[in-house]
Amino acid sequence: MFLDFQKIRIFLKPGFTDMRKAANGLSVYVQEQMELDPFGDSLFLFCNKRRNIFKALYWDRNGFWVLKKRLEKDRFPWPKEEGRVAEISGQQLRWLLDGIDFWKAHKKIPFSSVI
Repeated sequence: MFLDFQKIRIFLKPGFTDMRKAANGLSVYVQEQMELDPFGDSLFLFCNKRRNIFKALYWDRNGFWVLKKRLEKDRFPWPKEEGRVAEISGQQLRWLLDGIDFWKAHKKIPFSSVI
């Protein structure tokens, strides 16, 4: 599996997910709770309550990939509040895996005039 993060959509489920779920449980969650197509060209991201385990779900032609990463130290910068599914970019996914909390990054200020 070689994913081009610039060509696929990446969806992150805020809050925590039960990490006992495997491909079947995660795909049902994507379809029923997130109301998205688990068979589309999308990567779905989940994290546990302690934010030290991360799972990703991806459909590849004839089966699901489930990728898991467990941090020995530190935590993933994951949005804790349950809410809408967030769509993130490939760059944001790389930052997330590197521990950079882009959720707290400077926000754009929409000025239209200097006067």
